[in-house]
Amino acid sequence: MRRTFNGQASKAVTGADDDNLGSLPEWDLTHLYPATDAPAVQHDIDNAEQEALAFETAYKGQLEALARGTKAGASLAEAVVRYEKLEDRLGRLASFAGLVYATDTSDQARAKFYGDIQEKITAISSHLLFFTLELNRIDDTLIDQAMADPALGRYRPWLEDIRKDKPFQLEDRVEQLFHEKSTSGRAAWNRLFDETISSLRFDVDGEKLPLEPTLNGLQDPSEARRRASADALAATFKDNLRLFTLITNTLAKDKEISDRWRGFEDVADSRHLGNRVERAVVDALVGAVQAAYPTLAHRYYKLKARWFGRETLNHWDRNAPLPKVESRAIPWNEARDTVLSAYSGFSPRMADIASRFFKEGWIDAPVRPGKAPGAFAHPTVPSAHPYVLLNYQGKPRDVMVLAHELGHGVHQVLAAPNGALMAPTPLTLAETASVFGEMLTFKAILERTSDPLQRKALLASKVEDMINTVVRQIAFYSFERKVHIARRDGELTSDALCAAWMSVQAESLGPAIELKPGYETFWAYIPHFIHSPFYVYAYAFGDCLVNSLYAVYEKADKGFAERYLAMLAAGGTKHHSEVLAPFGLDARDPTFWQGGIGVIERMIAELEAMEG
Repeated sequence: MRRTFNGQASKAVTGADDDNLGSLPEWDLTHLYPATDAPAVQHDIDNAEQEALAFETAYKGQLEALARGTKAGASLAEAVVRYEKLEDRLGRLASFAGLVYATDTSDQARAKFYGDIQEKITAISSHLLFFTLELNRIDDTLIDQAMADPALGRYRPWLEDIRKDKPFQLEDRVEQLFHEKSTSGRAAWNRLFDETISSLRFDVDGEKLPLEPTLNGLQDPSEARRRASADALAATFKDNLRLFTLITNTLAKDKEISDRWRGFEDVADSRHLGNRVERAVVDALVGAVQAAYPTLAHRYYKLKARWFGRETLNHWDRNAPLPKVESRAIPWNEARDTVLSAYSGFSPRMADIASRFFKEGWIDAPVRPGKAPGAFAHPTVPSAHPYVLLNYQGKPRDVMVLAHELGHGVHQVLAAPNGALMAPTPLTLAETASVFGEMLTFKAILERTSDPLQRKALLASKVEDMINTVVRQIAFYSFERKVHIARRDGELTSDALCAAWMSVQAESLGPAIELKPGYETFWAYIPHFIHSPFYVYAYAFGDCLVNSLYAVYEKADKGFAERYLAMLAAGGTKHHSEVLAPFGLDARDPTFWQGGIGVIERMIAELEAMEG
């Protein structure tokens, strides 16, 4: 059953029926609010506005004096607690609006609700903007003394985190201007991109398809279908290339202005700061992966071409299923049971948390017109629970995507007790939980597969996923660097963007993949370039880290699962060096990344040995 939007929040756990996949769940957003027009929505907006004004009146210009007072710790802690409660309430409103919108970005009523809520939250939060700015102007010694009080000491990780932003914060009125103009600037261009992508239709053999089913066609057993899908993508992207070029140029310039005002030296430094990871660590990761292109992607695709009886593969065959391997649609219930069983084999507690997503309506799985493409796990706020969005089509990779997003979801549930200020995890560590969930699921499936051809297909599929996660994402990072550095010297033409894309793709994928005409436009649909510049290296960070972490797990005595769940429960309270120390791992070690890359190389070698 498909639902139309009538002002109500989605309230379905059974969901839409598919002849091959079974009943696909749709999420129940009434856990957040009963409906977009529910009195509770307006009540929370009004209440948040009143509290924000009262908070500003009580504390603006007063924090320095509080820090010098006799009860500094208790006084500042009281302010932080009030601030955190406001952040949770505003986060609930923002999450609800965003999830309603993601359900159907083409629906004008949903789009208006999303836009209106964004504007109201921006206006309300402008009254809170002073708080972290003033906290950062307090002398370090005073803050340290105040944190001796346990009430404020609880927030030490958050206070230390925001103080890392201190060198890059601007005068209060400039900060407020940046904040208020965000809805008519970056957020508006993000929304334009989302609505454009969701509205596009791709002509595949006379059938007009949205983006997700068309991308799915690149994994079809039929080469004709794969080529038709690739041609459809290229044609539609080309027709819209001027708009995607304008969006990319505008957002890159917007970022350059912000970076220049704040004093960031490198185009990716703001992302590194947000990820709480040192630039040298990222540079070491990027350098290690780029050096390994020949032993990873180049080597694997040469092997895959041989499986197809060719010297090279066309770009639309890169993710093709292996020849002579039976392919079938995997029903939803089977995908659910596969992931939960894998999680349970590692930790019953982990499986129990993941099972709640299925039982309590926290997942939206069907492909629908207008629905946001891809997949995500949205943490919402600690006072609620996460939600997972999928576009499930029964492919083996879709099972891995389910495992991936549930890894995020479990992480978000475990981290929630840290509260709205300290539950969020830097992207680098957030991707660790998701990739670890994938690895657990892959290993569980592999262990119960005895047929040699099926084992080969599974191993090949995992290698491809790892190449897509490590090699492809670092190539994406390289593309972004080229774009943002070049944008400093002026606007980039569509041809220049396409040329930059082709150069990094050819370098990373290697000579066994032929990049045919049309592929040069494929940069246009990648949402991370728009929403989260330089996000992409976090995937490679997480994959290589998980490879090393899993190696520790395979050799570990009892207690690994407990240490792992404790790592997730830390949320944003610890630096990556602190959370990895109990496992004997250190991402700052120059040789660390070689270990993660070596796992992929050994899998490729295993596939090569199967040819002998």
